Amino acid sequence: MEDDLVTHLPTDVRAALRLFAFYLGNGTLDVDLLDGIDYRAHLLAFGSDLEMVFAIFSNVLEVDDHGQTLNDGDAQYRAAQWIRGRCDPGYQVEPPFEAWETELHGP
Repeated sequence: MEDDLVTHLPTDVRAALRLFAFYLGNGTLDVDLLDGIDYRAHLLAFGSDLEMVFAIFSNVLEVDDHGQTLNDGDAQYRAAQWIRGRCDPGYQVEPPFEAWETELHGP
């Protein structure tokens, strides 16, 4: 394969993914919403939950024509809402997730 045919994710998207992974792994994803919830142990115990967190983040993330992310904070918040809903049965996600937000892509 020739190098000029390879397309990479825009730098801003890669940065948003990296920061999301950092906050998630560090336990500091939306500290207001997830305060006092040890979601990291839950996500490691149930791999499909971690898969869904990344699916929601990437499905909600918007990118403009120049590769700049437009709403990485919103994407992080929606992922945090899903985590809270899985760890706290009394929590009600508002607004409820739409099908496109939780769609799994790929093989």
